[in-house]
Amino acid sequence: MQTSTITNETDTRRYAKCIEVSKRIRWEIDKDVIRGRTFDYTHKFLPDGLSKIEEFAFLTDEEKRLLSQIQGRTYANIFGLVERFINAKVLEVSRDHWFGDQTALEALIRFSDEELKHQEMFRRIDNMIAADMPDGYVFAPDPNEVAAAVMSKSTWAVLGLTCHIELFTQTHYKQSIEPDAELSALYKDVFLFHWREESQHAILDELEWRRENERLSDDERDRAVADLIDLVVAVDGILQSQSEADANYFCLIAGRVFDADERDRVREGLLRAYRWQYILSGVQEPRFSSILGSLINEQQGDRIGTALCTLI
Repeated sequence: MQTSTITNETDTRRYAKCIEVSKRIRWEIDKDVIRGRTFDYTHKFLPDGLSKIEEFAFLTDEEKRLLSQIQGRTYANIFGLVERFINAKVLEVSRDHWFGDQTALEALIRFSDEELKHQEMFRRIDNMIAADMPDGYVFAPDPNEVAAAVMSKSTWAVLGLTCHIELFTQTHYKQSIEPDAELSALYKDVFLFHWREESQHAILDELEWRRENERLSDDERDRAVADLIDLVVAVDGILQSQSEADANYFCLIAGRVFDADERDRVREGLLRAYRWQYILSGVQEPRFSSILGSLINEQQGDRIGTALCTLI
C-alpha cells in the first residue's frame, strides 16, 4: 500500500492556489495560441539576450535573423524534451499523495496534464517550422532516451533540475521575450502561454523538492547532490551536440560558403548561447539559488560551483 503524506496548512494553501490559477488561465493550442497563424520569417524567434547574437558580429543582419530562428526552433524542441521527463517525475511523486492530501494530488495531476499539452504544442511548432525552412535540421537528442537517463537519478536531483528549468523559463520570458518587439508574434505568443502555466509549475516544483529533501539523510542528500551535478553535465553534453548540429545546419542553408574559422565561431557561439539559456541563466536566477542554498550545506554548494565553473 502507498504511504500517505500529510502536508502542512501553508503548503496545502499553495497547492490550492495553483489549482485555482490553473483553472482560471487554462488555454488551448489552436484557439488561443496558434489561431490560424504562421511564423513571420522577417522577424527573429529568440531575443538577443538569449541568442547572444552580439557574439556573431561577423554575420550579416539577415544571417543573424536566420540564426535566431534556428535557435528558436531548438529552444522549442529542448522544452519539448525536458517536459518528457518532468511529466514522468510529476506522475511518480504524485503517488505519495494518493491516500493523503487530495488538494496536492489534484495540483500535480493538473501539472501533468499541462505538461502533456506543452509537449504537443512544441511538436506542432517544430512541424510548422519544418514546413517553411529548408531540409537538413537535426534535433540530436532522443527525448525518451534522455528521460530514461534522467529518471535513473534520485528524485531530489530530478526535482532540483526541474525547478531550475521552470524558474529560468520565467526569467527568459519576463526579461527577454516579452519586452522584445522584433520577435515573430506567433513565436512570442507560444512562450507567453507557456509562461502562464509554468509559473504555477515552478511553485509545485519547490513544494515537492522541499518535501523530498525532508525525507533524506545527510548521506542520501550528499549522493543526490552528486546526481544533480551528473545531470547538469549530461545537459551540457546535449548542448554540445546540438550546437554542432545547429552550426552545421546554419552553414548549410545561409546561402554562402563559410571558412573553417567562421564555422568554428558559429559553433562556439551557439554553445555559449545554449549554456547560458539552459544552465547558467537558471543557476543565477535568485529564487533558484535561494531554494538550493536552503537545502544544501557549504561543502555541497562548493562542489556544485566547481562543476559549473567548467561551463563559464
